[in-house]
Amino acid sequence: QLQLVESGGGSVQAGGSLRLSCAGYGYTFITYCMGWFRQAPGKEREGVATIDSIGRTGYADSVKGRFIISQDNAKNTLYLKMNSLKPEDTAMYYCAARAGYCPGDFRYWGQGTQVTVSS
Repeated sequence: QLQLVESGGGSVQAGGSLRLSCAGYGYTFITYCMGWFRQAPGKEREGVATIDSIGRTGYADSVKGRFIISQDNAKNTLYLKMNSLKPEDTAMYYCAARAGYCPGDFRYWGQGTQVTVSS
């Protein structure tokens, strides 16, 4: 069973930066898709960024040019570097993983890490 543990959330002022990490434990996939999602209070969960095992990335329009998804396979860790943060980026951020390439349904989810951006 794959376990995902996020870290790196916190509070920051608008215009600031944060880097989220997601460490994977227990299993590795030869081909996979990993992603970052977020959910703000009263809103539906939305996809933020994805990356697969051959390095292809995808971003939501709302974060293109500001967020960067990356991975360190040696550390089994996924990252999300968030720059030029806006108050509307405030949400609980989750990482997720699935076997096979993107797109597709994600089977494994982390517990989330809170990001709060103040104006």
